[in-house]
Amino acid sequence: MLVSAAAYGLLAYATPRPAFGQLAGLLALAFGLHVWLLKTGLPLRQGLLAALLLRLLWLPALPAFSDDYHRFRWDGLLLATEGLNPYRYRPDELVVPPGKPADQNEKLITNNRQLPAIYPRLNSPQYYSVYPPVDQALFGVAAWLAPDLEWGFVVALRGLLLLGEVATAWLLLAVLRRFRLPPERALWYLLNPLVLVELTGNLHFEGLVGGFVLLMLWLLTRGRAAAAGGALALAVATKLLPLLVLPLLLRRLPLPKLVWFGLGLAAGLAALFAPFLSLELVENIGRSLNLYFRSFEFNASFYYLARAGGEWLTGYNQIARIGPALALLTALGGLLLAATERRPTWATLPQALLLLLTLYFLLATTVHPWYLAPLVLLSTFTRARYALVWSSMVVLSYSAYRTSAYTENLWLIGLEYTVVLVVLALDVRRGRLGSAYTSTD
Repeated sequence: MLVSAAAYGLLAYATPRPAFGQLAGLLALAFGLHVWLLKTGLPLRQGLLAALLLRLLWLPALPAFSDDYHRFRWDGLLLATEGLNPYRYRPDELVVPPGKPADQNEKLITNNRQLPAIYPRLNSPQYYSVYPPVDQALFGVAAWLAPDLEWGFVVALRGLLLLGEVATAWLLLAVLRRFRLPPERALWYLLNPLVLVELTGNLHFEGLVGGFVLLMLWLLTRGRAAAAGGALALAVATKLLPLLVLPLLLRRLPLPKLVWFGLGLAAGLAALFAPFLSLELVENIGRSLNLYFRSFEFNASFYYLARAGGEWLTGYNQIARIGPALALLTALGGLLLAATERRPTWATLPQALLLLLTLYFLLATTVHPWYLAPLVLLSTFTRARYALVWSSMVVLSYSAYRTSAYTENLWLIGLEYTVVLVVLALDVRRGRLGSAYTSTD
């Protein structure tokens, strides 16, 4: 544990993102120690204490491997100090970029001197915000607590996310026990290096999404359909991806409870989106999603193969057609999975959702490392190992940041997915994605 803490300390305070060799080496060490500790039977209480202390180790650190937190702070300051809806304006509509003639937009920000200083650090000032209302609320609270200090904003936001991770840990243990699974399996998620680095270290919200999904499942096992719909609304209002679970619920909920679940979901979404509701909200989120599926690409697998084929046939990148087509294929795959499940019970829902999210990420045009945290969480309910392997191999995607050109090494991306697909095939062959693992097996 001391060596693990030293590795995380170096990652948090002494490893810049371009230092790919150092980053990969320290994460490889952390993953090796993670597997060794759990294979040797780390007791649950000690493991939970270690998970908390390793997270607190990151508390005063600025995110080293992601610059998204600058946009988090930008949106939070718009809410907390300017009273502006972050969905209505792009950053380049509020601050005059260097070298651009001033116009009337410059007058929109008059009180906060932090925003012009943040602007040059934004990685997408020409795009509308894509972060749903729960994220925006947390950005706003953190900015209200520390309006003038970048470090203070980071510490405040990390503190809020740590509270969410504590709740997620409690829910994970509760659901594992509910399904008669060994609670020690929670440590495969709570001590996972990807989860520690990307969620606690880099301030991403996938852990909060996982916590809300667990809350939904916990409520469903107790027959509280309307409240479970509200929990899913919280998950969707943190990141839209949990909407994929809806087809998997159709055969698990009888019609009356399905109606109550739908009412809870609709009421929750209405309440969460209402403070930001405007015509611009719908239009601008639609534009952002369209750009995501038609323009963005990073660390993809089957999409890169399709892209190569499209370029060979037409001579240019066909992402505008391939991206939406792969998204449609994911939706059809979800419907097929929901229709063909052999045992659609609450105990098998985590495995089904794991498979559906795996299909989504294998067909996605963009797979950032932190996207995989929900796969690690859901895999604790199965014997499958590929999610753990993927969470370790995805560090290879950081090779793109060795230079400011952000050029991906497709050989390393190919290695990542080859290993992952081989382990996935072994999991399928050995039945690790079948029935849930129970303490009586």
